[in-house]
Amino acid sequence: MNNPNRRNFLKASGALVGALFVPEFLHASEKKGKVGIQLYSLRKEMLADATGTLKKLAKIGYNEIESAKSEKGNYYGLSPKEIKSITTDLGIKLVSGHVHIDSDWLKSIDQAAEAGQAYLICSVLPSQGQTVDNYKRSADIFSKSGEDCKKVGITFGYHNHDSEFEKEGQQTLYDILLDKTDPSLVCMELDLGWLIAAGAKPDFYFEKYAGRFPLWHLKDMNLKEKHSTEFGKGDVNIKELLGYAKKSGLKHYFIEQEEYSATALESLAYDFKYISKLEHGK
Repeated sequence: MNNPNRRNFLKASGALVGALFVPEFLHASEKKGKVGIQLYSLRKEMLADATGTLKKLAKIGYNEIESAKSEKGNYYGLSPKEIKSITTDLGIKLVSGHVHIDSDWLKSIDQAAEAGQAYLICSVLPSQGQTVDNYKRSADIFSKSGEDCKKVGITFGYHNHDSEFEKEGQQTLYDILLDKTDPSLVCMELDLGWLIAAGAKPDFYFEKYAGRFPLWHLKDMNLKEKHSTEFGKGDVNIKELLGYAKKSGLKHYFIEQEEYSATALESLAYDFKYISKLEHGK
């Protein structure tokens, strides 16, 4: 999701990269044919017309979604039953949702269960401060949150930005969350764009913490400006990342783009075409 300190978007340019083939990704049976999107990518459109926007996404070909907490609630003004019904009718699976661990936390769990989600993801640290002690406190909160979710059959997880890869002394703060939480209670949704923008190495995490990242945010980024862009137009090697699907334990990925060179829907249609070429080896 968006970092509040970003500068105005510098439009990216470039041409679609074609004719790519990623065997490990293609043969990940849980992933084949599934193309997800984080609805924050269409935050303005979802707030203006949630049902109409979901229909447009289905028409493009997206068949999995992740919601995000907004000023109209966790489902952009729709009730859990409404979004479940609408997405089911459209052939879309509501897989996950971004929320905060706040005064509405238990309500968010109930809503996620009612909507039929498999995952509930915390999108910001529940306790602020770039210190080892704070990340240890956050890990403890995540473990309790994981227990809360497990009671209703939902998997709890955490989504990173770039600040988690800062260090205090020799300790990378993000690693504390991985080391201090039980994998059976807490999964990680890895935002690969922000990980790379922070200067961290994806292969390090996929090797050291294999299987801990069943969810991804997949995005291309202009790393100089730290802005997301359409696939193939930035500095992130999407093809290489997809080769880590098996080590990651990947079950679902969600395309996320927060700045656009055209309209949001045009950019996301472009991204869908790009990822479809990767998946089908065309």
